[in-house]
Amino acid sequence: MPKQAGPISGEQARQLALTRLRQAILRGEMVPAQRLVENELAERFGVTRAGVRAALIELEAEGLVERIRNRGSRVRVVTVDEAVAITECRMALEGLCAAKAAVVADDERLDLLAEVGEAMTKAVADGDPMLYSDLNHRLHAMVREFSGQQTAVSLLERLNAQLVRHRFQLALRPGRAQQSLSEHLAVIDAIRARDPQAAESAVRSHLASVIEALRG
Repeated sequence: MPKQAGPISGEQARQLALTRLRQAILRGEMVPAQRLVENELAERFGVTRAGVRAALIELEAEGLVERIRNRGSRVRVVTVDEAVAITECRMALEGLCAAKAAVVADDERLDLLAEVGEAMTKAVADGDPMLYSDLNHRLHAMVREFSGQQTAVSLLERLNAQLVRHRFQLALRPGRAQQSLSEHLAVIDAIRARDPQAAESAVRSHLASVIEALRG
């Protein structure tokens, strides 16, 4: 009878555990304050405990996991005040990306932004908040990508990852999608008009509205 292979170890184990854990947190499959037990995760992912532990340390540095003394690790709880502070940082970085995109994006990419705007409008008309939330996330990612500002993109990815739970909660709030649609369309219009100042201003206005919603 062939010998059963043991768990994956070393760097491969760390990478696998890191990818699976990060995805589970970002998709909301693991919720804030949920305990992350090394033995259970190692068995679930087919990796060593050492691989899980290394992944948890990295996710702690990313702000997705927190270690509680004598109690192990859990999915980090981001308070409203922290979410507001993170969004204030996003204002500067996403404003920069929008301004850059308005200058450097080619016509094909500008057309893609328009298509997302049309899809967002339809999602609101159809009363589909989760689709709207996904399109919202896609729009912001496209603006970051089209900016070519890799330093800002890297920083924003880490900041946005910490807001995933608040994003879903806002998406389901009655009337929120309708309110933010016009803000997103203003961002798209400014970038398509190749007006960097207007693009940055539109992003800042949108994120100021997000902060108001978070505090509400």
